[in-house]
Amino acid sequence: MTFRLRSMTFSARLGATGLVAALALGLVASALHLINHYEKRDGVPGLTLDDITAAYRGIEAPAPLVQALERDHPPELPDTERAALLAWLSSERITEDYDSLDLGDDAPAEIISRACLSCHARNASPPADQARAKDWPLDYFDDVKKIAFARSVPATPTNIVVMSMHAHAPAMATMSVVVGAMSLATAFPRRLVGLLIGVAGLALIADLASWLLAREWAPAIHVIVGAGAAYNIATGALLLLILLELWCPRAAKRTGSAA
Repeated sequence: MTFRLRSMTFSARLGATGLVAALALGLVASALHLINHYEKRDGVPGLTLDDITAAYRGIEAPAPLVQALERDHPPELPDTERAALLAWLSSERITEDYDSLDLGDDAPAEIISRACLSCHARNASPPADQARAKDWPLDYFDDVKKIAFARSVPATPTNIVVMSMHAHAPAMATMSVVVGAMSLATAFPRRLVGLLIGVAGLALIADLASWLLAREWAPAIHVIVGAGAAYNIATGALLLLILLELWCPRAAKRTGSAA
């Protein structure tokens, strides 16, 4: 006779429910930890792909304002003023010289005011082809400094990544084995359960392996994000099937019979 979770005593099903809840809580806590741990890695609040890239691959990016000036934006800016802004942005006195009185009309604040605020002010009315310019206001230095500094964020040292993998790989693999074994003791179709177990297992190894591959292979960053999401979704779905088996056995049985 095939063992099913529903056949356990009431107290055993209560205990199994507690285990499932603890595993689900662990998934949520892990996601929140990743957000809190990485969200400011690139120096900007909020979790983005740049934070993941900074952690596993590092970031070397020129200042967005430098990139704009080097691609001749705005085109009407005189060459002397463009050169002055680029020299200022390459110096170590970006903050100090922004509105320096000693520079007079050649101060970066003055040049930006003359050349940029017609489109990049909060109350500006830029032409239709520059409609998004207002998304990057330059009224104040607090606005300018967001795009005036180059970003250089070193990747997490390899020994630290390996140490983290040493802790996470066995724990997550063991948890997945437990979840997989419990899900196989449900009445849900084996193809469904097997698919979810397969996705979770492959996603887990893809995620962990990409922690190291990302240093040499840029697409591994996307693998980390995609595989991590796939693992959490598949594992969460397995936990839901287990709960349905424990407390809604008729639904599980009907689904299994229909398959």
